Amino acid sequence: MKVSVIGVLAVTLCGTSFAQGPQLPQQDRALARQIFKEFIETNSQDSNGSVTAVSVAARNELLKAGFAPADLILAGPNDRKQNLVVRYHGVPGSQLKPILIIGHEDVVEARRSDWTTDPYTLVEKDGYFYGRGTQDMKDGDADVVESFIRLKREGYVPDRDITLALTADEEGGKSNGVSWLVKNRPELMQAAFVINPDGEGPTLRDGKPTELDVEATQKTYADFHIVATNRGGHSSEPRPDNAIYELMHALLKLEASPFPVELNDVTRAQLEASEKVTTPQRAADIRGILQTPPDPAAVADFSKDPEDNAMLRTTCVATMLKGGHAPNALPGEADANVNCRILPGHSQEATRKTLIGIFDDPKLTVEYMADDGTLSPTAPNRESQPPPPLLAAVFDPLHQVAAELWPGMVVIPSMSVGASDSIYTMQAGIPSYGIGGAAIEYNDNRMHGRDERLSVDSYYKSVEFFYLYLKALTR
Repeated sequence: MKVSVIGVLAVTLCGTSFAQGPQLPQQDRALARQIFKEFIETNSQDSNGSVTAVSVAARNELLKAGFAPADLILAGPNDRKQNLVVRYHGVPGSQLKPILIIGHEDVVEARRSDWTTDPYTLVEKDGYFYGRGTQDMKDGDADVVESFIRLKREGYVPDRDITLALTADEEGGKSNGVSWLVKNRPELMQAAFVINPDGEGPTLRDGKPTELDVEATQKTYADFHIVATNRGGHSSEPRPDNAIYELMHALLKLEASPFPVELNDVTRAQLEASEKVTTPQRAADIRGILQTPPDPAAVADFSKDPEDNAMLRTTCVATMLKGGHAPNALPGEADANVNCRILPGHSQEATRKTLIGIFDDPKLTVEYMADDGTLSPTAPNRESQPPPPLLAAVFDPLHQVAAELWPGMVVIPSMSVGASDSIYTMQAGIPSYGIGGAAIEYNDNRMHGRDERLSVDSYYKSVEFFYLYLKALTR
């Protein structure tokens, strides 16, 4: 299927009211909260946490539910980075390839001093669960683990095996779990397709679910190490060429030089579908952007929203700064990390060269930094993977369950403006789709930020979503 027909699937589901839909049974509600609490309160950040501890907690819950130890495999490169691979057995002798669900257990670093609550304590207040990982993505991990337990308790036998891989280092670190498993335990990762709860999900606008975004493609992630150097000197004799000033001028040029607007088949279809369910002003901007050429005023207005801006173009932003060695000396060296999210069809090396052109300063070096922190003078020339076909085996059950839980909501294949572990399964040749069930208010995305939170109702509904979706996928 060509991606150009992707918009056909972005249709309004039956009904116009926002009914409550099926409710999570009390037994499963209590278990889902228990698992969620245990996951949130297990520190799995890279610096001083343990992904293994989360994997062991999930394994213990599944053992208690009757899963065989042989179907709960711990595997990874070291003691802190043990991934958990779970096999839920389907009909004996099924010729259908398994379904693979991937979910990362690590989280972005969180400091207690930044938060109003302890990021590693699950706090329920004002209708929200607070804690690091409530949105990204221990909610999804708990959703699937609880659903596996519920299906097992009910004696459900799917039409094929379902594999769940709970993994390390999606957010950072040197031991990405999906990549490690694909390379070192490929027999565990065989699948007809991948569902990644880390990608997208329902969006709320003023409390009403309006669209369910499905990650059909994603940007490429890249970090670049920018270094300014000179001879330094005495701070009593300031000079404009000190390293910090040079670096600051380069970063100001970057801020003033946004990458050009570029739509692809997925983002064009995404905009066309979004225009039907958004505010009048945003809809007008979308119509202007879809013109050929795009209306500059519409682009400027639409780009004021950071998430909308990221849909239109490659983005690069400074995320870390360092410079100087003494308070009374001019800095002889200053460096920055510039993080880029690159549109499909463009390589990391082409983006590095674009940065060099923007900075226009031969005294700066622009190096590529790999996931393990290794620096190199050039970046990979590989462009991102093309979008996978929109498989009926994935989307028909999704439409069915979405209509049941959120009548009237629109399903929109979309481009993720971030990056996820789907990149590794796509590179392995497995069609991969980002499908989440936790509804988040449009302007309350707190992933990676302070006071990360998820609506209590959204969490429990996401657990019900995955239970129903797993059954719909495997009947």
